[in-house]
Amino acid sequence: MSWLDDLERSLEQRLDAFLRANPHQDLLLRDQHLRDRQHSLEQRRRQLQDDARDLRRQLLTLATEVRDWTARSQRARSAGAQELAVRAEQHVQSLMDQGRQLWGELDGLGGRFRAVEEELATLAANSKKPSAGRSLDQDWALFEAQQELEELRRQHGLS
Repeated sequence: MSWLDDLERSLEQRLDAFLRANPHQDLLLRDQHLRDRQHSLEQRRRQLQDDARDLRRQLLTLATEVRDWTARSQRARSAGAQELAVRAEQHVQSLMDQGRQLWGELDGLGGRFRAVEEELATLAANSKKPSAGRSLDQDWALFEAQQELEELRRQHGLS
């Protein structure tokens, strides 16, 4: 083991001892972790929505191109330009393949979005529970710690 591992273990032990001695700080830390997780999930949801919007825009653009090239292919075929019509049809097929790929990506985004939504709903449901599995003493310690934190914020002009 290196000195860095020793330092990390020592710091972990000190943190554990501090949190055991100060249960209200442990509750604050857990609540902060939950808020951080919720914030991270909300950012992820916004990113997924932006990505989905971009994919839908690409799909609409691709649909327009497919329509245009299909019309060109038909026009070339009607004019007797079979080679040009075949090339245009191949291009349409290539565009359709791109469309299928984009639809697959959009479907994958939808799955990830649903997972994020479910996790956010679970976090919201757990945060609405009055004690979320904590004892009255733990809830009281959390209340006092939050009151102290608000007082410190007021004293330092942060709220």
